Amino acid sequence: MKIKLLVPVLFFAFISCSNDERKTIVTISGNQFLINGELTYKERYWKGNKIEGLLFNSRMVQGIFDDLNPDTRAQFAYPDTKLWDADRNTNEFVSNMEEWHKHGLLSFTLNLQGGSPLGYGNKDWINSAFDEKGELRSDYMGRLERILDKADELQMVVILGYFYFGQDQHLENEQAVINSTDNITNWILNKGYKNILIEINNECNVKYDHEILQPKRVHELIRRVQHTKKDGYNLLVSTSYGGGYVPEPSVVTAADFILLHGNDVDEPSQITGLIEATRNVVGYTAKPLVFNEDDHYGFESDSCNFVTAVKAYASWGLFDYRMKDEGFESGFQSVPVDWGINSERKRAFFKKLREITIK
Repeated sequence: MKIKLLVPVLFFAFISCSNDERKTIVTISGNQFLINGELTYKERYWKGNKIEGLLFNSRMVQGIFDDLNPDTRAQFAYPDTKLWDADRNTNEFVSNMEEWHKHGLLSFTLNLQGGSPLGYGNKDWINSAFDEKGELRSDYMGRLERILDKADELQMVVILGYFYFGQDQHLENEQAVINSTDNITNWILNKGYKNILIEINNECNVKYDHEILQPKRVHELIRRVQHTKKDGYNLLVSTSYGGGYVPEPSVVTAADFILLHGNDVDEPSQITGLIEATRNVVGYTAKPLVFNEDDHYGFESDSCNFVTAVKAYASWGLFDYRMKDEGFESGFQSVPVDWGINSERKRAFFKKLREITIK
């Protein structure tokens, strides 16, 4: 299908920081995260549980979303304008970041190929920062830069996913996957960002078209990014599996940190079991464990997945999508997105987050 690229009528000017003006660097020491050399949530304990060194996050993968398929684009229209607007989406994302941070959110997941804009399921939309050969699309990079610059200013960490199983089929072959990996990695390094953690692909054991993105070979891309350096600096890298899956040894040994998903993990005790099983994988050494996707809520309970992860000293991240018949304000993943803290679920998450991290 021939893709017609839609050129927005309005252009948004922004000033990008030079490399020597960057404010934020994320590092890892053992199983803990540091921002600018200081443990996250320094000296913070909550109900006897150590919080410092953790990295609480939210799945915000649609921050640079667009739909390049004119046949499906209209379904993502805003309710007020009846039009889809990719720049509006990113601008509203950026305008809400400071509020998330005030509630204790230090990190969020973006993806260069997004996620399901309906929460679950994939159809004919086309959303990718890469063209079919793996070259970077400049409009996507412009939107990405606005978010990364704001995150750097706020001392927030971005978990940046490269690939998504609903979109990787638009890359024409394995070489295009490699080109995409190299191009975006070098773009990040050349821009001087050091507040980024890389997630090669979202849920590598779900249906990917390219073998190199599947569990048996995805560690090759982890190593490839780690071995790409500028001025002696390289990015920290991992990948994720589907909900409830224990990562394979090839990923556990290669990754700088371990990503877990809590989807389909309906009993909080299973969260503890997943964490323990991951720490028992052959080749595991002390590394941070981070849930960066979990669609279980119940934040009023101290036995919810969020709190259970905290008790096992693992970072946790919200996956918030719009369920059927919920209003526009619901769902951080469902497009069009209202990026404010203005639904019952969002308010409950941020209230619990603030309780755990601040007061």
